Amino acid sequence: MAEPIRTAPDESGRLSHNQIMLILSGLLLGMFLAALDQTIVSAAMRTIADKLNGQTNQAWATTAYLVTSTVSTPLYGKLSDMYGRKKFYLFAISIFLVGSVLSGMSNSMEELAAFRAIQGLGAGGLMALAFAIVGDIVPPRERAKYQGYFMAVFGLSSVAGPVLGGLLAGQDRLLGFDGWRWVFYVNLPIGIVALAVVSRFLNIPHVRKEHKVDYLGAVTLVLGVTSLLLVAEQGRSWGWGSSKALLCFVVGALLIGAFVAIERKVGDEAILPLKMFNSPVFSVASLMNFIIGMGMFGGIICLPLYMQIVKGFSPTKSGLSLLPLMLGLMTVAMSSGIYTSKTGRYKIFPIVGTGVLVLALFGLSRISYTTSYTELAPLMFFVGTGLGCCMQTLVLATQNSVPASQMGVATASATFFRSMGGTFGTAVFLTIFFSGSATKIGANVQAAAATPEFQSALRNPANGVIAKALQAMRGGSTSQLNDTSFLQHGASILRDPFLAGFASAMDRVFLVAAIVVIPAFILSFFLKEVKLRTESGLEAQAAERLAAERAMGEVGAAPSQGASV
Repeated sequence: MAEPIRTAPDESGRLSHNQIMLILSGLLLGMFLAALDQTIVSAAMRTIADKLNGQTNQAWATTAYLVTSTVSTPLYGKLSDMYGRKKFYLFAISIFLVGSVLSGMSNSMEELAAFRAIQGLGAGGLMALAFAIVGDIVPPRERAKYQGYFMAVFGLSSVAGPVLGGLLAGQDRLLGFDGWRWVFYVNLPIGIVALAVVSRFLNIPHVRKEHKVDYLGAVTLVLGVTSLLLVAEQGRSWGWGSSKALLCFVVGALLIGAFVAIERKVGDEAILPLKMFNSPVFSVASLMNFIIGMGMFGGIICLPLYMQIVKGFSPTKSGLSLLPLMLGLMTVAMSSGIYTSKTGRYKIFPIVGTGVLVLALFGLSRISYTTSYTELAPLMFFVGTGLGCCMQTLVLATQNSVPASQMGVATASATFFRSMGGTFGTAVFLTIFFSGSATKIGANVQAAAATPEFQSALRNPANGVIAKALQAMRGGSTSQLNDTSFLQHGASILRDPFLAGFASAMDRVFLVAAIVVIPAFILSFFLKEVKLRTESGLEAQAAERLAAERAMGEVGAAPSQGASV
């Protein structure tokens, strides 16, 4: 009869390699669930937006997910430090699956945004808690090597997601549902397996400590971030100097200020303890995470749109076209992890990574309607290379800068700042892109309309669909951007002004993204390299408990020793 698999650590808090891999299997499934959802939705978003007649509102579906995943991340970190990781990780998977089901049932872009927000509540825990648990069970010196598995899963999801997203979005009907709805329903079998594995094997000990939950801080953070994002989303339609925009700016700034005051007052009970910023490593890494997140999400989000709309790629081909980016990310992340495990050195990677990322984004800022894929592929590879150097290294540096008892909140903070940057980057860069594209397309149509060939094509009944759309855009209308399927009809001479304007609007997005990342490159030189610890979070906590027990024993023994003298 086979012996049952031991899932708990020994008295010293140490886990065997096999135990670590069993726990990692569940964490990797959770990570795959969250990462796959991002890539599969990104590849299918144009089709979904066209089906729901909301191309210009697609930013809501993206940022709603990012907002809730971002603001929930610190709560997951703090609560899991207090009450243990397992229950919150299971909760995160469950709420993510509920959001997936509801998203698949959406009938408008507004509904999709609301249900994606529910998904985000779960995703905030999937990412942050996975890295926190790795911090619990693996020493920092070895952690980079194990985190390479996460990068591999991230890379796999980045390849599988676009292919699957394109395949599903391209189906009119599948098993009685619209094909695009399966982009969300496909999460269910993966999530159910993840629930089973995590429930069975994630059995790390936790000593419950009674603390107050910083709910007031959480509320002010959520409302403050939401106010700022609202103006980022709607600024182009309201007007950046309008009363609505100014009100959102003021309310957001006041609430963020109130959040900082609350965190300072509650001290160690804070959802984001400000004393962690006393560590130069934590402060620099957090700011770099924010900047890199902004450049990463803000810059990359436009690539699938370029591939599908300008190059005419299918969603599946569009996803596969991003393979060089993922290849660069996976290769460098795993290589840097192995190097860090062997040498304990890590500072060089953020310096090289941010430098390469800046140069690659500047290269992408020269993108045009006529740019070939062979020109884009190397640039995408270097974007991935830059991100691969930075992402796990900054998490590792953050975890190594705090005591084991704050592993959850520190890891969640690293994820929080990167997601916060990504959230603002997505909102701001999509706003820049859509406002710029409408202006450039209108100007292109005006110029092309003066040629006899263009006028002849406009009068051709076969080009009626695209002619109507372009006439409206010539007059300044942007509603045609809600559904770009009209580009599938009509002569190329009519499509060219639209596609050229669409592509040229991306120049500004990548240029701004490159400029945004430059401060991260400068900061990377100030990231102090602290010697990596050789004990895991569980081992450190076990050692602390043993020392406390010994101290109590010595205190209890002192009177009797004194009496015998």
